[in-house]
Amino acid sequence: MKIHTSTKCALIALISICFIGAVHAGPEHSHAALEEIASPNGGRVVTVVEPHFEFWLRSDRVAQITFIDDTGKAIPVGAQQISLVGGSRSDPVSFNFVQKSGVLVSEGPLPEIKNMPIVLQIKAAPDSKKVREKFYLNLSKCGSCSYQEYACICGH
Repeated sequence: MKIHTSTKCALIALISICFIGAVHAGPEHSHAALEEIASPNGGRVVTVVEPHFEFWLRSDRVAQITFIDDTGKAIPVGAQQISLVGGSRSDPVSFNFVQKSGVLVSEGPLPEIKNMPIVLQIKAAPDSKKVREKFYLNLSKCGSCSYQEYACICGH
C-alpha cells in the first residue's frame, strides 16, 4: 500500500501535535506563573519590569503608578523613572510622573478620550535600559470581570 505525500505530511503533523501536547501537559507543567497578579486599585498590572506595577487612571484622570510585590501588595517607589505618551495619535501629549505618598502620579490629568493609545517608558534603575509598554486605555466596563477594559483580567 502506497501512502500519498500529502497524507504522510498530515500524519507527521498530527503525531507532532500529539507529542507536543503530551510534553506540554507533563507533571511539572503549571499555569501558576500565568495567573494574574491582583492590583490594589483595579488598574492594569504591568509585568515587563521588576518590581511589577499597577497603572491606574484615577477619577480625576490623573494616572497613578503603584509598585507591587508578587501578591499585589503595594511596595515603596525606588529609583524607577516612568514617562507616558497618550492622547490622540495626531496630537500626542507627554506626561512625567512625580512621587507622592509612596506612588508615582502624572503631573497632570490625561485627556478625555475613551479609548486612548498609551505608551509607557519605564527605566527600572538608573543603569538599566528603557522598556516600553503599549496598550489602549479603554475605559469601557468589561461585562465579565467588572474592571475597565484596559485592566480586564478575565481574558475574553
